[in-house]
Amino acid sequence: MASLNVYSVLVVLFLTCGAVMATKENSRIVKENNCETKMGLPCVIEAFTSIFETGSIFHKCCGELVVLGKVCHSALVKRTLENPLFKDLSPAAIIAKSIQTWNNCLALIDSPSPSA
Repeated sequence: MASLNVYSVLVVLFLTCGAVMATKENSRIVKENNCETKMGLPCVIEAFTSIFETGSIFHKCCGELVVLGKVCHSALVKRTLENPLFKDLSPAAIIAKSIQTWNNCLALIDSPSPSA
């Protein structure tokens, strides 16, 4: 029975260390790539609401999101999910919306603009 308790402690320790390492990794990526300075606040809000709430992201902000880059986009979404304020959200659903937003923006940016 003692070995079961030791095993349980090791599993919890391993999972906790993994979560801490993931948090540090996302923060490192954000810092090294200056991710927080690459989008204007109005577009940050628009992208956030399209991923974490119910909203849309439009052409101008899609352009800023694509310039931000997929690495920064993913790290910022994952880091936001690590915030206790968002603990009740489904990470899988948010990541799926994040990927959908990214793909929609790529398609929007790659498509020709309508003629005036």
